[in-house]
Amino acid sequence: MENTSLKASMIIFILLFVVIYGGMHLYIYLKAKTAFNMNMKWRVFVMLFLVSMTFSPIAARMFDKNGLECISRLLSYAGFFWMAFLFLFFSISLVFDLYYLINLMIGLMLKKSFALYIVTSKISFYISSVLSILIIIYGYFEAKNIEVNKVEIYSPKIHTANGEIRIVQISDIHLGMMVNEKRLRIIIEKVKEQNPDVLVSTGDLVDSNMKYLNGLEKLFAEINPKYGKYAVTGNHEFYAGLEEAIRFTEMSGFKLLRGEGKTVKGVFNIAGVDDRAGKMHGGVVEVSEKDILKDLPKEKFTVLLKHTPIIDKEAIGLYDLQLSGHTHSGQIFPFSLITRLVFPLKPAVLHRVGTSYFYLNRGTGTWGPPVRFLARPEITVFDIKAKKD
Repeated sequence: MENTSLKASMIIFILLFVVIYGGMHLYIYLKAKTAFNMNMKWRVFVMLFLVSMTFSPIAARMFDKNGLECISRLLSYAGFFWMAFLFLFFSISLVFDLYYLINLMIGLMLKKSFALYIVTSKISFYISSVLSILIIIYGYFEAKNIEVNKVEIYSPKIHTANGEIRIVQISDIHLGMMVNEKRLRIIIEKVKEQNPDVLVSTGDLVDSNMKYLNGLEKLFAEINPKYGKYAVTGNHEFYAGLEEAIRFTEMSGFKLLRGEGKTVKGVFNIAGVDDRAGKMHGGVVEVSEKDILKDLPKEKFTVLLKHTPIIDKEAIGLYDLQLSGHTHSGQIFPFSLITRLVFPLKPAVLHRVGTSYFYLNRGTGTWGPPVRFLARPEITVFDIKAKKD
């Protein structure tokens, strides 16, 4: 029954992807057709190219599953960079469309032509294309420029010899074909520089194909915090294959918290829950956050790890700090505007929710296009310091 439900969900997802992504390709085709008045030969060529790009992510996955790694890698890089271009072109071009519509409406109301102020379809196409390419070039380097954000929290629940605990959070690395050993080494070095007492991963440590991860677990062995390493599942752990994802995470030295909490060396509590995506894919450990947290020692500082940035109102006050990820802060602006509609709490800001704190990490890696724009990747350092009652 679960397999049938999973297959149905996957079919629906693929159909939605093709409709939405295909619609954006249709939009760029109509823009190109209008801008350049193409003859039939060029129209067919452009249509074939756009159709191939629409299905390139799906084709890349199929080639990869059949052992054709070189073709899969080529399609993945071409398809994901094109995805970034398409999204940016679509967004910029819509601004021109909106400008044209406002101009037209004002002209109709005032019974006056403003044709002199209209940008031609060819010029708007060129501007949208050039700006998109420039943003991608910039965004490629922004994705590599990982920011270390430092946050201080004072709590009377901290009772350590040096009066503080340093927690370092990574999230949404998406290790796989696109985010590989070279990128992981940069992340590992930045984490080591922070000298963490605890390292946590708030999901999507891996991407969808586990075969590209061979040997990468050894890099995590270079980090040995005195209070350990902890992780939770994200949606991509389920997409990749839960058993293999768990194996890699544990081989990397992380204690995977799946609907459980524990007290670490009598100093602080840490708890974690499976991502809600597991409900669709099967294998999720379903336990309420309230049930996990209620029996932990209340006099100790409690950290809750949860991939998706949703706050359970029943659990507020039972933990001191919730750490989440998932959104990548949109990864490429203006997609961040959409993610903020779905998940309203601003990323990279410490929020106070009742007596608890909440922090949404912008993500340390990238999904899909190896590009970020106005959504710089981050590693977050939390210094939890002692405070008198």
